Amino acid sequence: MAKRKIINIDEKKCNGCGECVPNCPEGAIQIIDDKARVVSDLYCDGLGACVGECPLGAISIEEREAEPYDERLVIENIAKKGDAVIAAHLEHLKEHGETEYLEQAVKYLKKEGYDVPDTDVGEDKVEKGAGSELGQWPIQLKLVPAKAPFLKNAELLVAADCVPFAYSGFHEDFLKGKVLLIGCPKLDDAQSYLSKLTQIIEANDLKSITVAHMEVPCCFGLVRLVEEAIKRSKKTVPFAAVNISVKGERK
Repeated sequence: MAKRKIINIDEKKCNGCGECVPNCPEGAIQIIDDKARVVSDLYCDGLGACVGECPLGAISIEEREAEPYDERLVIENIAKKGDAVIAAHLEHLKEHGETEYLEQAVKYLKKEGYDVPDTDVGEDKVEKGAGSELGQWPIQLKLVPAKAPFLKNAELLVAADCVPFAYSGFHEDFLKGKVLLIGCPKLDDAQSYLSKLTQIIEANDLKSITVAHMEVPCCFGLVRLVEEAIKRSKKTVPFAAVNISVKGERK
């Protein structure tokens, strides 16, 4: 969970007319029990395309704790709705300068064989990737000093060793803007990991911690280690976990 902009619907004002639903191609809004409701934070980009379509002024944008928006889930959902909805979504991202989300959407659509409307996303960047997003060294959890300068006020990504090999979009989707620590909870000393992670959290005002792990049972140990380290540090740090399948898909 992290603090971000997201849609808020005033149920007292909403009459369930549904005018907002077609203007949310991401699929975040549905009419449930005669009221418009945000069905999942994961689908709401917080850009407000639906706000101006409410005749009663029941929709606004607020900043609160919410699950991070997931463009991969959104574009998979949108692609099923046809070319017109795809084009509207891409134009929506382009108008708001959401280049990163636009790149993710175009990459997925091309991979799945869809006809992609013209965008400003370059072919080389879509097909070949934008290059490495790694911003520090070392990256092995055992080797990183707890007070390394790059950890100060960082957004931390703790990844299982196998994740970058299994998930092709690791740099683009997960690593960008984050400090990386990698390790294997099965092959390495879990207690030493716990100790180091606790020291890192205690010594640095981390903005967030994301754990990227594989779906295999042993890999969930990395999630538990980070959760326990946060608990021992007695600090409040926004935390999220991302589960990757053995086929390289985000679950």
